[in-house]
Amino acid sequence: MKNKKITFSVLFVIIFSILYLILAGRPLGKEYHFEPEWETSILSPVSVPDSEKIFPFKLSDKAGYFDEHGHITQTVNIPASYKASISQNYLSVYPINAERTDFYDLSGNKAGTIEAAGFPHFVKDKVFVFLPGGCSISRCNNEGKTVWTYEGVIPITAFVCKETSTAIGLADGTIKVFNTETGEMTLEYAPGGSDNPVILGIDITADGNYIASVSGQDRQRFVLAHKENTQVKIIHHNFINENYALQCLIHFTDDEKSVFYNYKNGLGIFDLENEKNTYIKIDSRIISVEESDSMVFFMGVNKNKYTVYLIEKSNSLAGSFSFTADTAFIRSDNENLYIGKNNSLSKINISKK
Repeated sequence: MKNKKITFSVLFVIIFSILYLILAGRPLGKEYHFEPEWETSILSPVSVPDSEKIFPFKLSDKAGYFDEHGHITQTVNIPASYKASISQNYLSVYPINAERTDFYDLSGNKAGTIEAAGFPHFVKDKVFVFLPGGCSISRCNNEGKTVWTYEGVIPITAFVCKETSTAIGLADGTIKVFNTETGEMTLEYAPGGSDNPVILGIDITADGNYIASVSGQDRQRFVLAHKENTQVKIIHHNFINENYALQCLIHFTDDEKSVFYNYKNGLGIFDLENEKNTYIKIDSRIISVEESDSMVFFMGVNKNKYTVYLIEKSNSLAGSFSFTADTAFIRSDNENLYIGKNNSLSKINISKK
């Protein structure tokens, strides 16, 4: 018996040594590296951009644009009790009772005047205005003249605009989809499944064929729908354990293979190809999303703590980092990440080595 124990121990040591040599000889897994390139202040003097890549910012009481080298190309003050709407193309500062609101292009030149009273909202080069009362919305042309209007009596609680389709979610649990150019309603349905069916978040694919939403209270659920002619087919839904009384960010990836949805203390990822859900625990409310070729960046906030989450296209959490600020934002360009924090802007190069 003693000889058998010695033989077994020797054999175990030999096997362990062989495995160690095999594993030790393999290269270590690549890790993400973050290399700061520059940092600048939004209080810096305005200068002429030396790059065609211009990005919008809105921090503290200022809004404007900067280029990829950190030059501030335009800045405006946001007075107390005023708000600002900004996109890649347009900028406007307006009072809470806005009427005939002027908006400006990247060069600071007046682009037009929004005829309708209400709150301007820009999506790239698309101009919208949420009308007083919160139940109606108008699409405007690039001069501010009204193109079409949806007039409703139920509050709009969610909104998304893509090139061909614009969708709104309502407090009564209804989702309406419109042709972005003409305003023709192409789809209307209710995800349902809750005692209080309010739509808390919505996104739609570029071709308008898939619509994702988070809706309801008691029980709240995520619903993925597919447009089939003038009808809609629910192709997936799952209940969410904890109710979330705030708006939820929803995002289809650019390749439309996955859709992300924020819920209380978590980020859900539904893989459209494998029809599988992945859940990542987080402790903040997602407020913005940016995407590169290989990664999706989310920014969340919890009081004055901001956290940036890095999600690989394989739907796994690659890492995160946090900082304290009063206001913050993120922008991405390929593998570069721009971070705004209070009065500062910075550029970080991300590589995997």
